[in-house]
Amino acid sequence: MNITLFAIGITLAAYLGVRRLYLRFRHPLLNVVALGAGLIIAALLALDIPYSAYAPAKDMMTALLGPATVGLAVPLYRYRSLLLRCGPAIVGSVALGALLAMLTAAGIAKLGGLPKDVVASILPKGVSIPFAVEIAQIHHGIPPLTAAFVVATGTLGSLMGGWLLSLARVADPMARGLALGTVSHGQGTATALMEGQQQGAMAGLAMILAGIFTAAFAPLAVWLLGLYRCGVAGLKPLRPLLLPAARLPSFLAGQGEC
Repeated sequence: MNITLFAIGITLAAYLGVRRLYLRFRHPLLNVVALGAGLIIAALLALDIPYSAYAPAKDMMTALLGPATVGLAVPLYRYRSLLLRCGPAIVGSVALGALLAMLTAAGIAKLGGLPKDVVASILPKGVSIPFAVEIAQIHHGIPPLTAAFVVATGTLGSLMGGWLLSLARVADPMARGLALGTVSHGQGTATALMEGQQQGAMAGLAMILAGIFTAAFAPLAVWLLGLYRCGVAGLKPLRPLLLPAARLPSFLAGQGEC
């Protein structure tokens, strides 16, 4: 038990230390997830603590992910007026973003000549692991490989997402939060929360919506990429979703300012 408490202490110290550095210098490489994990690994190696001894501490902290996710409702409630005012634009942009994220990543993998099961594993990499693993199983992907792609996507998104948005001169808090939550799930949401409450609220909402839309649009993406031949008949159950999706670009263009 003493080792477990010590391991939790190491993890908290790494998190708080990196977070403080990030808030002071705002450098993209001062990422809580990537740098914090590196510091924890270095500490465990230096102290000769095996992962099996660290695992109970990891399990205890992982158990708090559920309440932490529910806690994202608090900033959402604070910005409820913004959600009501911009609801259609938020839903439409996340839906389009989720579809494009699947098509671009899996399309590049297919062009690179990767096997179909690997391409199907990459398809849901932008959403959290519970969503992604189920989607990969349905579409003949490899769940452990999908989980690895999800972790890699979240880490890269949290490392580079904010920097790329700044490079593209995207300054609006709502837009930054929605972008980070749509393409880099929980890790992007954590990065957005460090930028501000509004960014975190929008990222949390986008993370949930992206999971739903990714699951809904995955059959369409698989069919468009030619991963299996379901024919037009196989897309009939998606017709209620596909018709609004086809109108999204023109709809969003007419939204203007929320």
